[in-house]
Amino acid sequence: MILSVSRRTDVPNYYSDWFIHRIKEGFLYVRNPMNVHQISRIDLSPDVVDCIVFWTKNPANMIGKLGYLKDYQYYFQFSLTGYGKDMEPNLPNKREKLISTFKELSKRIGKEKVIWRYDPILISKRYTMAYHLKAFEEIANSLSDHTDKVIISFVDLYAKTMRNTRKFEIKQLSNDEMVHLGAQMAQIASKYNLIIESCAEQIDLQKVGIQHGSCIDQKLIEKILGCKLIGEKDRNQRKACGCFESVEVGAYNTCLNGCKYCYANFSDEKVKANVKLYYPDSPLLCGNVTSDDKITDRKVKSLKDGQIRFFG
Repeated sequence: MILSVSRRTDVPNYYSDWFIHRIKEGFLYVRNPMNVHQISRIDLSPDVVDCIVFWTKNPANMIGKLGYLKDYQYYFQFSLTGYGKDMEPNLPNKREKLISTFKELSKRIGKEKVIWRYDPILISKRYTMAYHLKAFEEIANSLSDHTDKVIISFVDLYAKTMRNTRKFEIKQLSNDEMVHLGAQMAQIASKYNLIIESCAEQIDLQKVGIQHGSCIDQKLIEKILGCKLIGEKDRNQRKACGCFESVEVGAYNTCLNGCKYCYANFSDEKVKANVKLYYPDSPLLCGNVTSDDKITDRKVKSLKDGQIRFFG
């Protein structure tokens, strides 16, 4: 099993105490977002957890706790963009804090296990193409010795995203504009010896040097584990998503980063209400088990291929 921690919220930033407590206890609960009274119990034994993929914009609170993960394999997806406080209000200063945090994490676990994400890319009066290219190169220059790869994506204008970013007057990019911007970002990535991939993009950017990527990356996980995995593409993600199958452990409407383009938070009010229900020692993230809930053991297993292979 690959554990996704988490597409729905920034666990390393805000809920690292909860996650480490769950590691110690050996299990956690996940509420089904489509059926709120259905809860899955997830076994966290190292025997079944092949790899943990962390998603974060600020893992500073997690770095000091990495020792608790000594029995697990893992890597980080670290989102680091050029946006200011108007777009990402609750993140610390990029130059003063987050760049150094990225470098510290890379030194601790190895640069191949810290993937830089520059996403989502949205275009507005302030955040022009020229702005993004300047920010992208500045960050690439800072991180070139501390990561092997950067993943980019263009913003998906869901209804809630459009509502929360209305004042920014986001521009919908044409395919030609995305290709043009992608080509320049690919040149910058190459300059700093970084692999550049796209995340869940339907548009084909391969002709400008950007391959379709996989955030839950089977090849990377197999490299980390030193063995093959037996599994499938994640059926719960968008068609253009190339991610390997995983088990998601987060909860919507719990992330406190406050990013205006966020698709995982429906409203600030729901986030505030849910955060009040956060207890680090609870099996459930931001909530309580009620008498109406049904808890079921989710069937999970290791995806490692136990067969000996002589020809790769």
